[in-house]
Parts: sequence; C-alpha cells; structure tokens
Amino acid sequence: MPDRRTSPPSAGTVVLWDYWRSSASYRVRIALNLAGIAYRTRAVDLLAQDQRSPEHLARNPQGLVPVLEIDGARLTQSLAILDYLEATGRLALRPADPLLQARIEAAVLAIAAEMHPVCNVRILARIEALTGRPEARGEWVRAILTPELQALETMLAGPGPYAFGREITRADLCIVPQLYNARRWEVDLSGMPRLREIDAACGAHPAFIAAHPDRARAAAGGPA
Repeated sequence: MPDRRTSPPSAGTVVLWDYWRSSASYRVRIALNLAGIAYRTRAVDLLAQDQRSPEHLARNPQGLVPVLEIDGARLTQSLAILDYLEATGRLALRPADPLLQARIEAAVLAIAAEMHPVCNVRILARIEALTGRPEARGEWVRAILTPELQALETMLAGPGPYAFGREITRADLCIVPQLYNARRWEVDLSGMPRLREIDAACGAHPAFIAAHPDRARAAAGGPA
C-alpha cells in the first residue's frame, strides 16, 4: 500500500516514489545505487492512475514519477534529481572537459527530450484513443524510436565500454532505461552495436543490476 503522507519527509529519510517500468524512475534508481544511498521505495501504479490521486499531486503537481524525498525536501524530474545528487557531492557523472560535457548532455537530451516522451503512458493512451487500435501504440513507438536510436548510435561512436569511454556518465543512466523500453516495444536493435555494447557493460554493473525493472517490480509486490 503506498504511503499516503503529504508533508515533506524528515531530513534523514530518503524515499523514492516510483513506478517499476518508468524509465525516468529507472534512471534515479541507478543513480541512488551508484551513490550508495539507502532508500525506501513507494509504488505509484501509473496504470491504476495513482499518479492522478490528490495525495500524489501534492507530491508532484505534474502527476509524474519519480519523486525523490531527500534532505527534508521533495525533488521531481529525473535529470534535476541527478543534478542535485551531483551538486551535493553524492555523484560525479560529469567529466571536467567542457566539450565532453556538452557531448554527454546532447546524448542525454536526445533521450530525455526526443525519445522518452513518446513512451509516456499518457501519450500512448492518447494514440490508442485517437486511432481506436491498441496496436497503434507499438507502431507509434517503433516509428519514432528507431531513427532516433540510430542517430544516437552515431553520436556515440568511439571507445567504450560505456557511452563516453571507461567511466559511467549521465548518458549511460539514460541509455539503459531507454533500451529497456525499446526492447519492450520490439524496436530492432540489431544494427546498433554500440548501443548494445553500452547496455551490456552497464548490465554487468551492480548499480544497474539492482535498479532493473524486474527487481523494482518484485519490490513493489508483483506485476502491474
């Protein structure tokens, strides 16, 4: 049963309001694991419309996940949460080189601004409502994600094993959840070896393993 508190948490409590299949929540789970931050998960079932409840809207007026309760405050939007964890010294996912930083941020925004929205529950529900065809969801996702991922594959040309070399960056935290979504919607990744290399390297890292949606689903109490 989700925690129904509406007041901010105590300074020593870290709580992640989460949906197991949300790629934005997946990013934050990885980040918290990398930072070694112990946290409690509270499930927000997007399919049951828990995100539209008055209790959740009090946490996040946008009606989205994730919401991270940390340091006595509530934070929303996954990239803003990553920024906060870096600014408070818990993570170091940006290199010193400003040019490399810009390249990383371009890859991050290619995912968060261009790809992620097409897999949003609200958007997919609208696509089905407009077409009257449930299968239109997958057709829509594949039509948009395929060329976007092909472009990202080109942007990431270079040595690995991670997106920008031998160190994990913000880009990796965005790529892995997006590829999870791509596979869910049966996007053909066979011609994207660089992305698959990144996914495999991250998939062997304990922080990514612990954040995987299958584990998050089990922690939330089963399928949804």
